[in-house]
Amino acid sequence: MKWFKFGIKEKRHHLPRRIHRLAQIEIDQIKICGIKGIILDLDNTIISEDDRYLSPYAEDWITQAKLAGLQFFILSNGKRRYRVKYWSHRLDIPALSPAKKPFPPAFRQAIAYMRFPAKNILVVGDSLHTDFVGALLCGCGFIQVATLPHPPRWWEKLAGKWVQIHYPSGGELWDFDDASGYKIFL
Repeated sequence: MKWFKFGIKEKRHHLPRRIHRLAQIEIDQIKICGIKGIILDLDNTIISEDDRYLSPYAEDWITQAKLAGLQFFILSNGKRRYRVKYWSHRLDIPALSPAKKPFPPAFRQAIAYMRFPAKNILVVGDSLHTDFVGALLCGCGFIQVATLPHPPRWWEKLAGKWVQIHYPSGGELWDFDDASGYKIFL
């Protein structure tokens, strides 16, 4: 912490470590903290893996963040590349899939694309074992969002409660019924 000449302590700004929805991240707060770029996870952060739910207000939040001068990059471990292409196009954000998170090469590629030091980049995702570890290995900040409801994978049945935040029961969810748009990216 820095001290000013007259003994007044500089106020430090901190980002939350965990939130329920992407749109709950305060854009002004992340900018005050020196964040200039955001690496976003796709599956279960923006859209549920089974294409059933869309994170409430996520698209509006991304638009507002872009207008505030933030840059974005999507990293997805999803194997269905057409989904990543669709969302990359829909959100107008460059993307890489499969990213093989948490291994650093994809994170480094996103960081190089944005041309900011890693300390000025925030990773936002739902999983500690992929998104957080990748952010940690590359020197980026991290915020964990609650994972959108989806059919659990085998490993989530075993370790999900340690690596993910469950979406709050009764929390607002938006149905996604536009998966037919994927066809042009197949």
